[in-house]
This record gives sequence, C-alpha cells and structure tokens, in this order.
Amino acid sequence: MSGIGLFFFVAIVGLTLYVTYVASKRTNSASEFYTAGGGLTGWQNGIAIAGDYLSAASFLGIAGAIALFGFDGFFFSIGYLVAYLVVLYIVAEPLRNLGRYTLADMIAARFNQKKVRGAAAVSTITIVLFYMIAQLVGAGALIQLLLGIDYWIAVLIVGTMMTIYVLFGGMAATSWVQIIKAVLLMVGTVIISFLVLWKFNFNILGMFSEMKSVTTHGEAYLHPGVRYTNGIDTISMMIALVLGTAGLPHILMRFFTVKDAKTARSSVVYATWIVGIFYILTIFLGFGAAAFVGSEQIVAANAAGNMAAPLLAEALGGELLLSFVSAVAFATILAVVAGLVLSGASAFAHDLYGQIIKKGKVTEKEQMVAARSASIAVSVISIVLALGAQNYERGLLSVFSILYRCLCELTSNHLHDLLEEVHNNWSACSDCDGSSHGTRSSTTEPELMGGGRIDVVYG
Repeated sequence: MSGIGLFFFVAIVGLTLYVTYVASKRTNSASEFYTAGGGLTGWQNGIAIAGDYLSAASFLGIAGAIALFGFDGFFFSIGYLVAYLVVLYIVAEPLRNLGRYTLADMIAARFNQKKVRGAAAVSTITIVLFYMIAQLVGAGALIQLLLGIDYWIAVLIVGTMMTIYVLFGGMAATSWVQIIKAVLLMVGTVIISFLVLWKFNFNILGMFSEMKSVTTHGEAYLHPGVRYTNGIDTISMMIALVLGTAGLPHILMRFFTVKDAKTARSSVVYATWIVGIFYILTIFLGFGAAAFVGSEQIVAANAAGNMAAPLLAEALGGELLLSFVSAVAFATILAVVAGLVLSGASAFAHDLYGQIIKKGKVTEKEQMVAARSASIAVSVISIVLALGAQNYERGLLSVFSILYRCLCELTSNHLHDLLEEVHNNWSACSDCDGSSHGTRSSTTEPELMGGGRIDVVYG
C-alpha cells in the first residue's frame, strides 16, 4: 500500500479511537451504553441513522451492480430507499414511543410475556450473528485486497476495532463513528459523481445516451431484464429489500437515542435527505464505472463487481482518490459492524439477562458488566465464525435457508396463541372510553401510543 493510502487508514482509525476515548468518559450507565442517554440532537442522530443505513453494500455493491447490469442494478437503490420509508412510516413510531433500549422492549410492552421477549431477543441475536458473518467476511476480503494482508489478519483487525468501539464507548462512540463514516461516504460519493459528470460535460441526458454504446448490453442496459429476466426474481428481490430492512436491529436501535418525538422527527428529515441523495448518486457511480473502467476490468477485480467504485476512483482521481475511497470503504465496514455488536449485546444483556433471567431486578453495575461482557461474546463468536466462513458462501446460504425455515415453523406453531392474545387485547381496548387515556395498562391501546399522547416520529 502507498504512503497516501496508509495515511488515510491510520487517520480514520486514530479519529475513531479518539472519539471512543471521549465517549468512554460519558458512558457510565446502562442508558448511556444502550442509547447514549437519549442525548443526541436531531442532526447528529439523523446523520448517524444515514451512516447506519448506508452500508458497504450500498457503496460498493450497488455501484458494481449498476455498472454491470444497468437498470437491474438500480433496483437495489430503489429497494433500499423504499425500505427506509417502510421503517419510518410503519416501525419508527411505535418503536420510539414504547421502546426503552431494544426492539424486544416495544414488543414486551404490548405482550407482557417472557416468551415473547425471549423470542424477540433470540431473533435479534440470530440476525446479528449471521449479518456479522457476512460483514466480516466481506471486510476481510476487501481489506485483504486493498492492503495486501492475510484474510485472518484483516478479520481480526476489524473485529478488534468494533469491540473497542462498543466495549468502551457504547452507543455514543458507535453513533459518532457512524457520523464520521456518513460524512466521509457522502464526500467521497459527491467527489466521484462530480468527476463523472465533468467527464460527460455535465450533460445528464447525454450520459444516458452514451451508456447505450459503452456497454455490451446496448439499449437494454437502460431497461430492466439484463440480469433479472424472470419477473418473479425481481419481485422476490424487491420484497426482500423493502421488508427485510425493517427487521435489522442495528437500524431500529437508532430511534432510541433522542429525547423526544420532536427531535426524532428532526433526525428523520436529515436522514431522509442524506439517504435519498446518496441513492440518486449511485447512478453516477455505476455509469461512471461502466464507461471509464469497463465491465471486463470490474469483473477481473471482483466477480460480483464490488470493486467498481474504487476502480472508478482510481481512473478519475489517481492514487489519491483511490486511497481515500478505500479508506471510506474501511470506515463504512467498521461503523456497520460496531452497530451490529451493540444491538446483539443489548439483546443478550438487557433482554435475556436483565429482564428474563434476573426478572428486571438488576443493578446499574450489573447491567453494565453484562452489556460489556455480551459485547465481547458477540464479537468473539462473530470473528470465529467469519474466520471459518471465508470459503463457504454457499454453505452460509444453506444455513440461512434452514434458519428461515425453522423460524417459520416456530412462528406457525405459536401463531394461534399470539392471534388469540391480540384479539383479547383489542377487545379490551374497544371497551375503553376516553377517560382511560392517561392510565397505564398493558392491554389498552392508549398505552401502545404512549399513554394517550401520540408522538408521531415522521412529519
């Protein structure tokens, strides 16, 4: 690696470690560890939400997909953007109004049973672990390619960094790492997009016209059907993107870090603008890579096209821009895995240990010890699994399929009981009059909306 590239990597690591050091002095309670004490401002949480949402898949994967498959690749941008709206308009409101630390808190407030909380916690941990494997395997492969080091060393570097962020800084450090990552990602994306437009003389219509001739797909490049020739494949992929995001625990936790609904609405506005602008700019990343790098070189570097953005940066800005973009990709991975560790640790320490095993009778000190111990456990398990999963991508997909099947079977076995409880709770709610709106009750609808006061997150 060149001296410029090493400088960028060291600068990012040093900056994030300094942020963690500062945050560690303020992380002395469970609330501060899990939710940064609800002290983030609207713009801080908004940028952090965007940072959590814009993963390496968004930056590297979508750019490569558009470069290789045109409009079919842009499906990912559309899917992720719509998925963000699903999170905001369906999930965010009840999560913000009822959740204390985790998704299980929200569910348990409506269905006050240990098995419901336990199921939610286990689901969170399962999602985190498998998501972590994919992230760490990708991180190891990317850093191995960029830095020229062994895969296992790359995984250990990322694993150690994410553990430090969460173990010492909690949500405050993780949030600021996300903010740093989001700013760097947007800066890099805007610079590359500007250079691409400059190459096309800032003629967007001319760019679209020229893309018909610079790829082997011709005019089909600008229409669906290059990669997904079967409509069922397209529909299934979009469903997975749009609905799957609403179940990612590290995304949902971000709505617990503000003090009230007004601040949450403010953060949503910031996040919406950042996420929306980024996914629009992925068009320029993909088109630029197709035009100025070429599909053959992209596939030669990585069969899935994940090196399209770094290769485009090198083609347009030389070694300096390549080094910066590579460092941004590294920061992106660090930020995502840190959020995953925190969400997994929260499910372990708060839901399973604090609420189920200890029945809520746990001291502040015990909560902090449990949270930090769970952070180490989640990190170690994820690192070990990632080290053994380097060459077993198909095996991982099989595990996902089996897991999904098992979860579906488990859900179907208990669906009748759950629906019966929902019916009973709804019936109880229907019998309530307006005077009950200020009463705390686990079976009334007013509590679902925050004790009679509807705090709408979205604006």
